[in-house]
Amino acid sequence: MALTQVETYDGSTESELIQRAVQKDEAAVRAIIQANNRRLYRVARSIVGDDGEAEDVLLESYLRAFSRLANFRGDSSLATWLTRIVLNEALQRLRRRTTPTVADVTQSRGPIAQVLPFPHSGTNPADPERITAQRELCVLLERAVDTLPVDFRSVLVARVIEDMSIEETAEFLGLRPETVKTRLHRARRMLKAALADHIGPLFSDIFPFAGKRCERVMERVVAKLNLTS
Repeated sequence: MALTQVETYDGSTESELIQRAVQKDEAAVRAIIQANNRRLYRVARSIVGDDGEAEDVLLESYLRAFSRLANFRGDSSLATWLTRIVLNEALQRLRRRTTPTVADVTQSRGPIAQVLPFPHSGTNPADPERITAQRELCVLLERAVDTLPVDFRSVLVARVIEDMSIEETAEFLGLRPETVKTRLHRARRMLKAALADHIGPLFSDIFPFAGKRCERVMERVVAKLNLTS
């Protein structure tokens, strides 16, 4: 949810909300965080590549942002300003790592801490088999995204996952629009290649039909056949 839609919280404009937050108004601070949390988390996660560290990036970034909020001049939107703070914090953490290259960082990274909360649109919540298959697909996709170099991963997250425009992505990441287009194209190619290497074994598990669903059909067939035991 963008901060321009913050009226859904308390009817305040962005400028009014900032002034209230500067005065330590808890409701205003919470509204700003809630409006920006998901996007900022995904930006941080796309750079540091770890769930826990991404949360740490957000914590430090919010603390820094709110301590400097009185100096916010409005040259850009508050969301853009917050994103730049998150980017700087995440990149600083990346530079402090002992590994010298992005490639080394992605190769040395440990297992994913936990699965990001992808939506299960169209999934019957009472169908555990399909939910499990959906979750496995999410894990596969996250791991494939994590293999991308950070410069390409951050563009992919902004454009595809957060559905930001070319211009918004360029402004958020400090890039030229042409660079965003090029990196997005290459990121999609790399992601497709990464998925192709791992998705083959999953085809045996698509359209799951077992457990209660299998038993239900079996019982219906037996009932219609009027079988004798």
